[in-house]
Amino acid sequence: MDIRVNMSKADISQVTDQLAKTKVDVSNELSFKGRGLKLNTAADAEPIIKEIEKCTTMTALRMEGNTLGVDAAEAISKSLQKHPEFRSAYWSDMFTGRLKTEIPPALKHLGAAIMAAGANLVELDLSDNAFGPNGVVGLVDLLKSASCYSLQELKLNNNGLGIGGGKMLAECLTECHKNSLAAGKPLSLKVFISGRNRLENEGATALAQTFKNGINHPGITALANAFAANKNLKIINLNDNTFSVIGAKNMAKVLSQLQNLEVINFGDCLVRTEGAKALAEVLTKGHKNLVELNLSGNEINQAGANAVAEAMENKDKLEKLDLDCNELGEEGVEIVKATMEAMGKTDALASLSGDEGSADEDEEHGEIDDSQEDEDAKDETEGEVIDDPELQTVSAKDFLAFPSPSKLQHMGKDRAAALKAELGNDIKDVEKTVQTFMRFPFNKPRLSSIVTLDDDKTKESVYECADELFQEMLKSDSEDMAATLANSLLVHFGCLKSEDKKIKPPTDVTGPLVVSHPSLDKSPKAKHKFLQTLYSF
Repeated sequence: MDIRVNMSKADISQVTDQLAKTKVDVSNELSFKGRGLKLNTAADAEPIIKEIEKCTTMTALRMEGNTLGVDAAEAISKSLQKHPEFRSAYWSDMFTGRLKTEIPPALKHLGAAIMAAGANLVELDLSDNAFGPNGVVGLVDLLKSASCYSLQELKLNNNGLGIGGGKMLAECLTECHKNSLAAGKPLSLKVFISGRNRLENEGATALAQTFKNGINHPGITALANAFAANKNLKIINLNDNTFSVIGAKNMAKVLSQLQNLEVINFGDCLVRTEGAKALAEVLTKGHKNLVELNLSGNEINQAGANAVAEAMENKDKLEKLDLDCNELGEEGVEIVKATMEAMGKTDALASLSGDEGSADEDEEHGEIDDSQEDEDAKDETEGEVIDDPELQTVSAKDFLAFPSPSKLQHMGKDRAAALKAELGNDIKDVEKTVQTFMRFPFNKPRLSSIVTLDDDKTKESVYECADELFQEMLKSDSEDMAATLANSLLVHFGCLKSEDKKIKPPTDVTGPLVVSHPSLDKSPKAKHKFLQTLYSF
């Protein structure tokens, strides 16, 4: 349902008063950043249009933290056409609360204005706009145009692009590069950020091929090889993608050829200890310009983390080393701190308060070691690129080792029964079943964590599997069973304190919340207790 209220004259007057304070700085940047403006109609946008038209020179426009509708975007685009000197579009977080059908035409209007003005973009930032694959449709014309031959920074972080969006983006950039060469103005892209987009192997590989063709194992390995073609890269941000040890080692091989890097962000990439050691070995030998290294949330133990810390010894420009949310343990944390202190780089070490405990404890609880993970990752990679749909089979065990939406679909129509069979007798154990639904120990993602609000296909598949997992328990209508189930869910959500220190709530509970609600319909008592406690927070 699309509910909005148009701004009254009083509202517009208030906005006008706010915008009266807006000034163009010495870099000719016009900023409306963080105003929280709800711009639905052309009238709503009038105060902004007036400010744009006042500018004799406007090289940058900041619209972060507002919400822009189609009509407002069209109106603003008309004023934007008058600025051929325009260079930088800072448009992250600009479509809050908008329907996905609104965003593509809004982007088309703005892109058309840039092209009509004959502007040469240098930076385009559309991060944190959840427009999904369809959003790329609104960018196609602009990204292929001559206005983007000069583009140096393209930031599309956390847009929910998915595989389809990744492929579409790759096609646009490839065509732009081809056209730019024909025009004698080779594409200038230096920084490309596309983290938190669930590109998976297919999307990442498509983009990798694009990079390899001149813009600057599938997935990460393909990207690693592609990066080697651009010796002047300064920033690599692949946050929240699954490297595995194999991907990390392949990336490490390429880093030796990229000595101009200033920022390396491999946070939440499942690099693991052996991958961290491989990266550390390469970083030890060079990279004098490194300012920031993020390896947080990668299941790295003490030995791996300390190897990374020691590799920072000759990094005189280092401002931040992030190793938080790994598995150092108390002793490991102290060792890393001591290493950084001995090098006089204590201030560069980010907080380690989120450390998840020693890797030795993980192994005692049956954690997969790095050598096992190496083989698992190899099998996983080889299985993901098979084109024949009949051969694209993924076992329940493989899915639970590294869950993803595509793997869930590749399990086939009997996916729910397969998960139930994998659990065996444990299906009657409330705690183990909830762990499978939410997270296994050591904060590893499982079934519900792969759900997003905009992926209906995955949601339906997860609903089906969750119903199967909970079926045996939910047949019982006893008060104790309802209370036990609700209590376990709340512990894993982080709403109730757990006696097991290894159980940590997920950083994002969207998926578990979305799936929990319909899955508990068969047990009204459990659902009531669960929701009652949630509402109290």
